[in-house]
Amino acid sequence: MTGEVEATMRDHLLRDDGQEDVLIATYVRSTGIERTTALIKSVIFPREGERHVHGNASFTSGYVLRASTQARALGHGVVLLHSHPRGSGWQQLSDMDQETESEYERVARGIAKMPLLGMTLGGRDISWSARFWFDRSGPTWAESVRSVSPKLAVTWNDELRRIPRVTRSQQRTVSSWGERTQASISRLRVLVVGSGSVGLDVAQRLAATGLATVGVMDYDAVETVNLDRMIGATRLDAALGRSKVDVAARLMKSSATAESFQVRRHELSITDPVGLSAALDYDVIFSCVDGPWPRAALNAIAYADLIPVIDGGIALDTLPDGRMRNGIWRAHTLVPGGPCMVCLGQLVMGDISLDKEGLLNDPEYIAGAHRDAPSRQNVAALSASVSAALLAQFVSLTAHPGGRGIPAPLRYILSTHSLEHSRANTGLHCPYENATASGDARTPIAEHREDWRTVVHERATKRNPLRLRALAAAEDLLQHAISRIR
Repeated sequence: MTGEVEATMRDHLLRDDGQEDVLIATYVRSTGIERTTALIKSVIFPREGERHVHGNASFTSGYVLRASTQARALGHGVVLLHSHPRGSGWQQLSDMDQETESEYERVARGIAKMPLLGMTLGGRDISWSARFWFDRSGPTWAESVRSVSPKLAVTWNDELRRIPRVTRSQQRTVSSWGERTQASISRLRVLVVGSGSVGLDVAQRLAATGLATVGVMDYDAVETVNLDRMIGATRLDAALGRSKVDVAARLMKSSATAESFQVRRHELSITDPVGLSAALDYDVIFSCVDGPWPRAALNAIAYADLIPVIDGGIALDTLPDGRMRNGIWRAHTLVPGGPCMVCLGQLVMGDISLDKEGLLNDPEYIAGAHRDAPSRQNVAALSASVSAALLAQFVSLTAHPGGRGIPAPLRYILSTHSLEHSRANTGLHCPYENATASGDARTPIAEHREDWRTVVHERATKRNPLRLRALAAAEDLLQHAISRIR
């Protein structure tokens, strides 16, 4: 849910007189490959006499029927909420609460044609819990409840997503923000889209921070031209044409401090429906891509599916004689209520169709359209500044230093050594921001393409020389032996 919706529901459910209260909302689905997320869409407040507050609050059938009918008209599901003012942490259901939700499950599902969602608010520490009712036999509990705003707040179901044990190699990390914050950060599923110079560095540092699950998405391979920026990639990686996700996985495993670390490799394109669906299984996404189309896909996910997207990039400018004129890098986090990439001027809508057709990499088109060729300059000494800026956004989003969340979008100008905060606002008619919490009803932006599939297939069927294969086998054995050291 957005922070705005969460605040609206919280203000109603936590009463000044300390009694319990009830509320009904609606939701839509956001469906990934492995995970289905309910996005709270709208709040339906009770009318006079539609609920009873008497210590243990209760719904009336009239309130549930009215809300269910309204939800069906919108194409939404029904959410029944109640509060435990003195509760803390993930709340289980009392016998009375379970009986109430079980009674209304058939009514809500029968009218709205979607499973009932039950939610409870623990008032002592503002913790939420949630469960789906697919039938009357019992609830299916959610793994977490996420409130998405400049400060990402997550309530975890410890039974389904257990707190990872703090290891000896995490002691200094935990001392920086405490065990409670580490317990939340380490359980986040984070995806890095684009594992080039910036993405590869970000992925390794997330692993070193103690995250238990990190995914990397990229369908490209390592080439010799990448070696001056992809720190950790080797000449053997380039000679073998290894996939960037495999190289990232190897380096992440060697950097990981979690007791049980999982790397998820996605040799996919984020602009393809299967890549977009895979991204919906994550809690936070790093955008380390440079094309307009993939950035547009990630821009859409940030709002339509309420997954914070941390985006940034670098542009270097040279004088005609080859000397450096300037360097600019940016970092910003896309969350509802904040400006999207289009509103920031970081994405031009007209470039998306050009990127789809491959024209932005066509020298003939670029010359005819009097456009500047896409900037390809990048150096290891400066790409580290971009990854640092993105990781600082991640820490601000999840650890809330000083009680604050993410800053306004940032831009650093190297020639003047100045850091600027953007004054961009959300666009009144922005199609991305107006699609907030649309979930599976989002405007389609991903398309099935064969080009990236061909790249992956050709790499999988490539036959390398015996000498390189022998070196690769020896390297694998060495990496396996190192991974067993405790």
